[in-house]
Amino acid sequence: MEFDVVIVGAGPAGLSAAIKLAQLSKNNDIPISICVVEKGAEVGAHILSGALFETKALTELFPDWQDLGAPVNNPVCKDEFVYLTSEQQHVKVPSLLTPNLMHNSSDNHVISLANLCRWLGQKAEELEIEVYPGFAATSINVDQSGAITGVNTSDMGLDKSGQQKASFEAGIELKAKYTIFAEGARGHLGKEIIEKFQLDKDCEPQHYALGLKEIWQVSQDHPAYQAGRVLHGAGWPLNETSSNGGSFLYHLDNHQIVVGLIVDLNYKNPHLSPFDEFQRYKHHPLIRQFLEGGERIAYGARAIAKGGLHSLPKQQFPGGLLIGCDAGTLNSGKIKGSHTAMKSGMLAAEAIFEQLKSGDSLSIPDYQSLYKQSWLYEELNQSRNFAASIHKYGAIAGGAIATLEQNIWHKLFKCTAPWNISDPLPDHLGMKEISRCSAVQYSKPDGKLSFDKPSSVYLSGTQHEEDQPCHLLLKDTDLPINDHLPRFAEPSQRYCPAGVYEIITVDGGPALQINAANCLHCKTCDIKDPSQNITWVPPEGGGGPSYQNM
Repeated sequence: MEFDVVIVGAGPAGLSAAIKLAQLSKNNDIPISICVVEKGAEVGAHILSGALFETKALTELFPDWQDLGAPVNNPVCKDEFVYLTSEQQHVKVPSLLTPNLMHNSSDNHVISLANLCRWLGQKAEELEIEVYPGFAATSINVDQSGAITGVNTSDMGLDKSGQQKASFEAGIELKAKYTIFAEGARGHLGKEIIEKFQLDKDCEPQHYALGLKEIWQVSQDHPAYQAGRVLHGAGWPLNETSSNGGSFLYHLDNHQIVVGLIVDLNYKNPHLSPFDEFQRYKHHPLIRQFLEGGERIAYGARAIAKGGLHSLPKQQFPGGLLIGCDAGTLNSGKIKGSHTAMKSGMLAAEAIFEQLKSGDSLSIPDYQSLYKQSWLYEELNQSRNFAASIHKYGAIAGGAIATLEQNIWHKLFKCTAPWNISDPLPDHLGMKEISRCSAVQYSKPDGKLSFDKPSSVYLSGTQHEEDQPCHLLLKDTDLPINDHLPRFAEPSQRYCPAGVYEIITVDGGPALQINAANCLHCKTCDIKDPSQNITWVPPEGGGGPSYQNM
């Protein structure tokens, strides 16, 4: 199938790129054929975010979004930041000591990003954009000059050994003048393209965190519920293992409360389990008061690209563009990435439209110039040191540096701070061997506030065809047992938030079992494996989680 533009991923970046391109096509009477492929069974099925949403980019895309019925109608009414000093105590951080970029006003909304993407998907189809959910792009195609010419979707109906079943359907080659990659953080094809074109040769390594999230339904008379209330936190429980990250608790509409923990994936102790840290966090008295008496109705997890400007690769290359979290446009200083992903997509659309309008489909779209002139660059530049300062100096000292940069320097001198804070160590190299670390003890879940992985994965709606090739590939199948088990107690069984990796006994000895059907597509294993031995590739299209309101 041939199109002018193929977009991989129906998240906020990919859909915004498609919509903006269709708008430019219509307004200038220049026909452009656009196709969006999405590996989830439906648009939004694999979308997970907090989400605190800034409407700036949405207003640029649809100035009348309120009249059009966008699911953005829960403005922030109360904004708090706390430091959890222990498992029982906390202190409220004054507004003056909180970095300005972390402040939230009624211009920001607590939303479901999955539902916003569903709405954007409907708007895309109204603009005659072809949106194909359930199709996973698994490989790229190149011409003789090395330029990208499109992608191939996965074969369907292969058994575990790769042989064709009766239900076999061959994948489709999608040819394009330009291909936009918007797969989200640690995209499989984005990772390949960055390496192929050396897009990251002039930047620091990308840094990631794992975000874990639950939705709780509370009663209509719940005393602590207040639609639009926002609570961010730092400190406990991660400070007990000298790890970095933060927590969030947002009040959606319809008497639902979102609770989550973000664990930076540069943590050192291999005994740490992000999932179990999350379960501990909910027992803190400050958090427990919001959840007690409620019912947990959803669970999910996803990696977050949070390196910021210092880690942002070049985004343009022959035949296409890399946008949104596939590149790493999240503003970690704001703890927001949806509006920046959308703007990245819109800039990509403008760059490609100029090339198509000129009739020159051989040149590289000039995304970089548009980006450097945009508010997206200004935002990322202002908060460029945020993630590195937290990684390097911890939550308290790093937060103080961010406050100095944003609240004092920027206010006094009307410019960004003149210094740069570097963080050159890739996340996976930060892990220490077990001989240098203390064990971490986790209590058994109580089934009221804390839960186990199997029941959590059940709430994610995750489903995969069991009889298909494993999509979690080991470069060296002996490495986990022969090397990682004695050195790191095989950390995959703890860093995976879905119980995909498990050490079992076979013929009297340990073996690594991969329960690929449990996979949430969070990409943590691809990021945190200490030897980079695991490669995540897409399973059959349509498999994975089925997030409804995440």
